Amino acid sequence: MWLEGVLVAGIVGLALSLQPWRALPRSGPPWPWLGWCAVMPLLWGADRVSHIPLLQPLSGACLLALMTGWPLAMLALLPVALITTWMGGLDWSVGLSRLVWLGMVPASLAFGLGLAVRRWLPHHLFIYILGRGFFASVLAMWLSGALALWVLGTPAGSDPGDILIGRWLAAWGDAFLTGMLVAIFVAFRPQWLATYSDRLYLPVR
Repeated sequence: MWLEGVLVAGIVGLALSLQPWRALPRSGPPWPWLGWCAVMPLLWGADRVSHIPLLQPLSGACLLALMTGWPLAMLALLPVALITTWMGGLDWSVGLSRLVWLGMVPASLAFGLGLAVRRWLPHHLFIYILGRGFFASVLAMWLSGALALWVLGTPAGSDPGDILIGRWLAAWGDAFLTGMLVAIFVAFRPQWLATYSDRLYLPVR
């Protein structure tokens, strides 16, 4: 638990130092950002809401990072974790673990992979949708699940292989959700994606 606490403190400190709120419009963040933050506690607490302990919770953090940018996403994940902990009746240590392994780690990995896609692949609309929206999300979610298993260990009576398979399948579900919504936003509401720009991905020739 101490490792997760140090990680959260470091990430939040870095996000605060970047002062991401300066980029927000005077009217405040777009309402879809807030709406997605309101939905995320249901995704994080899916196993508690459904009363199915083996159900793998979804994340939604990769989409949040694409919508808001990395620093704001890290700060927005804090109330998401608090609501999830309260709504699901979770122990604080469990809530902290979900903040780290469902929120901060996958969002950070996906954002880093997205920057690599932007740096080394062609600036094309479908590269953004498939690369940053889909493939970066599935890899980030699976890597986060594997890291969590390595750091936290395997729950008693569980097989590590079965857990990895479950997290791999959950990662694809998360990636499909992220990729689908990113495609819709790019087509109809690109201003909802802080990481997207027509100037970059739809250059005038």
